[in-house]
Amino acid sequence: MANKIIGVDLGGTSIKFGILTLEGEVQDKWAIPTNILNDGKHIVPDIIESINHRLELYNLDKSDFVGIGMGTPGTVDIEAATVRGAYNLNWEDVQEVGVPISQGVGLPFILDNDANVAALGERWVGAGENQPDVVFITLGTGVGGGIVADGALLHGIVGAAGEIGHIVVEPHNGFACTCGNYGCLETVTSATGIVRLARKFAEEYEGDSQIKASIDNGDEVTSKDIFIAAEAGDAFSLSVVDKFAYYLGFACANLGSTLNPAAIVIGGGVSAAGEFLRAKVEANFKKYSFPTVRESTKIKLAELGNDAGIIGAASLALKFKK
Repeated sequence: MANKIIGVDLGGTSIKFGILTLEGEVQDKWAIPTNILNDGKHIVPDIIESINHRLELYNLDKSDFVGIGMGTPGTVDIEAATVRGAYNLNWEDVQEVGVPISQGVGLPFILDNDANVAALGERWVGAGENQPDVVFITLGTGVGGGIVADGALLHGIVGAAGEIGHIVVEPHNGFACTCGNYGCLETVTSATGIVRLARKFAEEYEGDSQIKASIDNGDEVTSKDIFIAAEAGDAFSLSVVDKFAYYLGFACANLGSTLNPAAIVIGGGVSAAGEFLRAKVEANFKKYSFPTVRESTKIKLAELGNDAGIIGAASLALKFKK
């Protein structure tokens, strides 16, 4: 009786793997570095080799496994199990992923976008508490997202649903975004976006501030530095964080009024700022959202950390359950 699933979280620097129960409990996890040399042609063979090696190492029988699910950067064709435009993997053109892995390991295989699978993980056994309607926003070097509605991921007509980082929140004099637009959420609430806001604020701020002094001196300043200083009472940093929370809360309010999910879950590296950040985002969310949404949709912090990817990826494989 097959009672395990495998999750793979493919990233630009590492590939994380997990063996899980059908209830979402991680029984084993490991990682290997991502070899992106030669147009990323080593990635798929490395994944096959690593899974096969692990199964042999623990004498695990393939008949114990329902299948393999994987999250990947880039644009995913779910039916064909291919990926393209994953530039951090050097996968510019269409890459065959599903067929070689399924054949190489001997198990059914399914993949989806990495932000989508992290949303599935948080929705299943994390902050989403297995509710059918959950929005997940991940704040890291960029801003990604995933939308689960009525228990299913929203993909849209070409797989671009859930591009929450590209909701425009500053339409008139916003920062340029890598997508070609101006004022996208990603430009002001990613780890680099917060620093960008701080640099802009520093040009006009008159008072004393260690963070402003560091910026003026050309020293390295991180989003973490800004949040720590703000929580400690640095007025300059607090003004930056308040603006950040306005942008994120405003975007959450619009998502909430459109989708009315049980929860909007905030994850990714920046969310390590914790309750200090969550409370400020929630205040702006409540200010701008529709009254019934304000009362029913919760703003929550992610709970699974780095495991959201492998857990959500593995959950994709539940569709192969007989």
